[in-house]
Amino acid sequence: MTTGRSHRERLEEIQEVLDELIARDPKTVILVEGMKDRGALTILGVRGEMVQVQSSDGIFAIAERLAKEGKSAIIMTDWDRKGGQLGRLLRNALSSNSVPYDDRLRQRLVMVAKQDVKDVQSLPSLYSRLVQEVQVRRS
Repeated sequence: MTTGRSHRERLEEIQEVLDELIARDPKTVILVEGMKDRGALTILGVRGEMVQVQSSDGIFAIAERLAKEGKSAIIMTDWDRKGGQLGRLLRNALSSNSVPYDDRLRQRLVMVAKQDVKDVQSLPSLYSRLVQEVQVRRS
């Protein structure tokens, strides 16, 4: 839970996750649910290859393609029930194809953001709100 974390601490944690996404290896693909999630991460400064798993050829096909191309993945699904189920399916498909993956960044976002938002597409508004709260408390 995020209980006890100040706005500043929450903002810093989100920024650390974003920094890791931005600085990731170019052979690492971010797996998002849809176009709005991809757009949200782009707004927050994340660039590079992102694959929308909802509008692709299927989860297993994505995992096979990543394995064939020698890439790894960061799972960045929403933290609602559907996102959790999709995350499990992705972990299974990636594991079955020996594709290295990271889902700890998603878990960190869940811990810091779940009291306010339930999905990736809402991160820019949460980020902005936290920035404003931190600035107000400085003045």
